[in-house]
Amino acid sequence: MTEALTRPEVPAPTEAVPPAAPNATQTRSRAPRRSPTELTFQLDEAFVDRRASSEPDWLAADRRTALARFRELPVESNRLYTPYVDLRGASLADVTAYPATADEPPAGGTGGLPPAVAGLLELREDVVASVGIDPDVRAAGVTLETVGSLIRRDPEMARRLLTDAGSLPSDDRLAALTRAGWNQGVVLRVPDGVRLDRPIVVRWLAGAPGRALLTRTIVELGDGAAASLVEELAPSGPEIACAAGETVPQALYTGTLEVRLGRGADLAVASLQEFGPRQIAFQHRDATLGEDASLRWALAHLGSRLVRSRVDNRLVGDRSTVEQVEIVFGSDEQLFDLTSYTRHLGRDTTGQLLSKGALLDRSRSYMKGLIEIERTAIGTDSYLGEFGMNLSKAARAVAIPSLEIDQPDCRRAAHASSVGPIDEAQIFYLRSRGIPEDEARKFIVLGFLEPVVARVPLAEAQDRLRVLLEAKWEAGAWAPATGAAA
Repeated sequence: MTEALTRPEVPAPTEAVPPAAPNATQTRSRAPRRSPTELTFQLDEAFVDRRASSEPDWLAADRRTALARFRELPVESNRLYTPYVDLRGASLADVTAYPATADEPPAGGTGGLPPAVAGLLELREDVVASVGIDPDVRAAGVTLETVGSLIRRDPEMARRLLTDAGSLPSDDRLAALTRAGWNQGVVLRVPDGVRLDRPIVVRWLAGAPGRALLTRTIVELGDGAAASLVEELAPSGPEIACAAGETVPQALYTGTLEVRLGRGADLAVASLQEFGPRQIAFQHRDATLGEDASLRWALAHLGSRLVRSRVDNRLVGDRSTVEQVEIVFGSDEQLFDLTSYTRHLGRDTTGQLLSKGALLDRSRSYMKGLIEIERTAIGTDSYLGEFGMNLSKAARAVAIPSLEIDQPDCRRAAHASSVGPIDEAQIFYLRSRGIPEDEARKFIVLGFLEPVVARVPLAEAQDRLRVLLEAKWEAGAWAPATGAAA
């Protein structure tokens, strides 16, 4: 400015006045401390109303019901263990959701299907980048499309899939957030008796600073159907550099994967999450299994600043089976919050659940699980294992497996957990075979995480996951941990 700012003249004091004691307004201001459960992202009624204004009445009502739950529910509650949740790494007050997203790809966005897959749907932020499905697969009745496309094509089918009260947990605030505010969705349906020999790929590319992409993915397999799904979650662009003293805003991705399996259906799901360091990710996976149905989860979390993942399995049909393997590989100050609920209702059901975390630097993980065996679930065989590997003295892991059994006639109901550093005996063994210590540590860590890699049903995605795991090991700074953390 060219003009000086001057204070108004005031009379000089007639006597010396001692300086006033410092008070709260004169001391250096401090940012208020946030509660670990405080969610700074805002989802208001006006946004939901804008979304609902162009949608069918039944969908608008479903959104508003979910919004009411979002306002009322806590972030986490559980009757068996003390809640562990920490959202302080998520700074989402200035993040806004996309007001609208595309339902169809631009002209020319339907070709180029890789030969190793049966279908591909790629979504980049608010745009559908491409959609492709093998002609023979399409002729068999398989559909892969956005929710918006399904609503236009078959509104009654869309209503049944989207408003199913049991498709997402009703006691989870972050699930209600996605259900109320979702702005993009994908639906995969495989008819009765159709068995796909190649995987379907759904690719989400997100991470634009200051933006929120809220998504729902619905998978339905008919009686006797079989399919495999590869879900890829990756940055939509390179990391953005900023000037000294400036901060690039975070981004929010929320995603559901809602699975319904008919009698004798078989589904394998592999998910690879490699978002950038400014991404916040809230994910919910919910599955209902019919009689003799089989579901295999292989879930890998590598990216994001903060991840909150919840998996709900309901084994309703007799002789249904779920196998779930979930891994995290943390570095820097990443936080991974994993929760798994498996509820056995049918007779002779089987559950094999495994969570593993390898943590570098100052990263943290919470692994929480509950197996519920209802009175109707005679002959259940269920196991839950949670294992953490601390690769530095500052890394921290929590493992809390739990059982609730109302039916004593079980084949097995067991859980196990451990948290600690690399076993020095394993390192000694490998060194005795001529392997250098650094290489021995890498082999042990990558072998610890291999159970998910081996279950990815697409060779290209398997190779990419191995490359990402090795690159993360090479980039991380580890200091050998000397004791267990809990």
